[in-house]
Amino acid sequence: MNILSIQSHVAYGHVGNASAVFPMQRLGCEVWPIHTVQFSNHTGYGAWKGRVFDGPAIEELVEGIAERGVLPRCDGVLSGYMGSADIGTAILAAVARVRAANPDALYCCDPVIGDVGRGVFVRPGIPEFMRDHAVPAADVVTPNQFELDFLAGRETRTLADAKAAIAAVQARGPRVVLVTSLHVDDTPEGCIDMLAGEGGRFWRLRTPMLSVSVNGAGDAIAALFFVHWARSGSAETALAEAGASVFGLLKRTQDAGSREILTVAAQDEFVNPTRRFPVEPA
Repeated sequence: MNILSIQSHVAYGHVGNASAVFPMQRLGCEVWPIHTVQFSNHTGYGAWKGRVFDGPAIEELVEGIAERGVLPRCDGVLSGYMGSADIGTAILAAVARVRAANPDALYCCDPVIGDVGRGVFVRPGIPEFMRDHAVPAADVVTPNQFELDFLAGRETRTLADAKAAIAAVQARGPRVVLVTSLHVDDTPEGCIDMLAGEGGRFWRLRTPMLSVSVNGAGDAIAALFFVHWARSGSAETALAEAGASVFGLLKRTQDAGSREILTVAAQDEFVNPTRRFPVEPA
């Protein structure tokens, strides 16, 4: 597979493309990364260096790739954090261009908007752009619970709520929705759920809640799920594989006491997860 990945990048640590590209490569994909920002480190440190690119910069890079004549061999586009609406517009233009060259190409949008406890942390206008433009263009979207609630325009306190919210998002266009972290009324203490919906069916995977707090895990989940779904054509299979790999990655990170996820040190988790979890119909 050849994947065009358009998202942020850091030189030190693992968020955005620095978190998503290597796992896809480890799974045997050729990845063409385009960076929407280039920072020294993720902003959670409170200080960083670097710059944000604009829409024309993204379009210029896509044009250069197109000039190599390879867009017909692009199997999918993955996008994450969008620093501005014009970057979002450039990403959707890239998706349209890839699909024109290869009608079978897929688009996975990780709709980075905010998180439970933090609220919205992107610039004004980005949440609405995600909801009204990016999500309807996608085949797969990978929101967390906060983002699911925003995109669906409803609260998810129960499993039934979450399934209804997934169906509402699917009604906007995406075939598959993966909720990357979900805690509802029947989620036991000390656990966290992932929930995937496809074709009117739903599957839940439950893992222990780890005491690690790192940036970039959502970027890795989106990338892994997208590749496994594109290959298998099954959200159930993709959920099982991605969920096991990300748990292993985070468990290794927790055990090491690292502030950055151990994307390289724990790379075997991407191809041979240490621990697997049952995927149950929901």
